[in-house]
Order: sequence, then structure tokens, then C-alpha cells
Amino acid sequence: MSYSTQETQRGGRSAGEPLSPRTVQMIHAVLRNAIEHAVREEVVPRNVVKLIRVPTPQYEVGTGLSVEQARSVLAAVERDRFRALYVAALVLGLRKGELLGLRWEDVDLAAGELHVRQAARRVAGELRFSAPKTRRSRRILPLPELAADALRERRARQAVDRLAAGPDWWDSGLVFTTALGTPVEPRNLNRHWYGVRDRVGLSGVRFHDLRHTCVTLLLDAGVPPHIVQAIAGHSGIEVTMTIYAHAAREEQQAALRGLGERLR
Repeated sequence: MSYSTQETQRGGRSAGEPLSPRTVQMIHAVLRNAIEHAVREEVVPRNVVKLIRVPTPQYEVGTGLSVEQARSVLAAVERDRFRALYVAALVLGLRKGELLGLRWEDVDLAAGELHVRQAARRVAGELRFSAPKTRRSRRILPLPELAADALRERRARQAVDRLAAGPDWWDSGLVFTTALGTPVEPRNLNRHWYGVRDRVGLSGVRFHDLRHTCVTLLLDAGVPPHIVQAIAGHSGIEVTMTIYAHAAREEQQAALRGLGERLR
């Protein structure tokens, strides 16, 4: 089956140019769900869309940071208002949208738990908060001491911000906010990260690679893959292992060099 489009210049794609695998996957999912609803309503006898195979998107996978690099990031934000955000990204593997959508009602410091219940996303130019897209993304994470202490510091700092803002304070209920309590724009977080990475010499590293760092360091420490999958909220174990296989390439090369030397 050939996937193409006749979109005009408004869509930014010339006539006949193939759709990306991700776009095809999204269209297929919408059609499959719509026809499935029609089957339940007995409008059609079967869901023929399930018979169609679509190309699997190939996502760009970062390598993550070493322990030393991760420590340098945390040292660079030691006195920063977003220190707890960086701790949560590195230690809990939270996505950017999950971090910016985190509410205080989702954090139970007494029980030592953090609930991932919503994420911040830009939709049609508007910042919106919605439930995670998949069942595995909705998860409960135990809070290690480093993360719990950072969140306590964040709560105390936010209380200071609230007093300083006075009547201008906007009570969003979010953990990570501006000095006036308003939600943090994802682009502004990116800009903040660019400043941090430049200070510690990590040019080219994406903010999302902090999440990959959590995955790779846990697997390096011998944590079973299915536990890492649950922590990261990956949809499947293959996603977890794809990230790790990419990040562990140097270790693979060293292992094969060693085997080659033994067999020489």
C-alpha cells in the first residue's frame, strides 16, 4: 500500500510527497478507533482497518549522560529555581510535559510517592493540560530521598514567590511555575536547559536526554528492564531496550574488542 498526499503548500508539503511514518501511524490509529466504535454500535460487521499494516516510525534516540555528566548538571542548578525539575528528570525519568504538568496534589511527600496524572502540551498554539496518552504513562513512582528533598525545597521556594507576588500570584497548583505562579512554557524550559548545558559543556544534548539518562543508568545498575519500563512509563519493553542499546554502544564495542583480543 502506498501512502502519499496531495496537500497544497498550506500544509508545507508538495503534491505527491509521501507522508511521514508518524503521520501515517496517527491517521491509522484514528481510523481504527472510529471503525471500532462503529463495530460496537453494529453499524459495520468488522474493523477492516486492523488488517492494514502501517510503517513503524524510527525515533531519534539520545545517548543519555554519564554519572559524572549528570552530577555536573545538578551542580550547575544547585541554587536554581528549577533544581527539583532537573532532579525529577534525571532520577525519575519524567517527560518534559509530565514535569510541567505536575501538581502538588500529585505529590505525597509523607508517603514518598509521586503520581503522574497529567501532562502539559501545546495544542493549536495553546498550552493545555490533559491525562497521559497511554495507560503505562499514568503511573505511581516512589520518591528517593534526593527527589523528595528537592521537592521540599521547591515547595518552600514557591511559598516565598507567593508572598513576594502578593495579589499578582496565580494559583495554578503546579509544582514548577514562574515567579508569579503561572505555568512554565515548554519553550522557556528548553531555553533554560540550553544555558545549563552550555555551562557544563554538553552542547547538542537535548532536555529529553535527561530522561534517557535515567533509563540507561538504571539498566547499568542492574535494574531489571521491566522495572525500568514501569518507572519510565514506556509503552513496551522494546522502547526501553532500544534506548539502552543505543546508549550502551561504547560498552558493546569494548566487549567485542575484548573478545577479539582473546580469540586472536
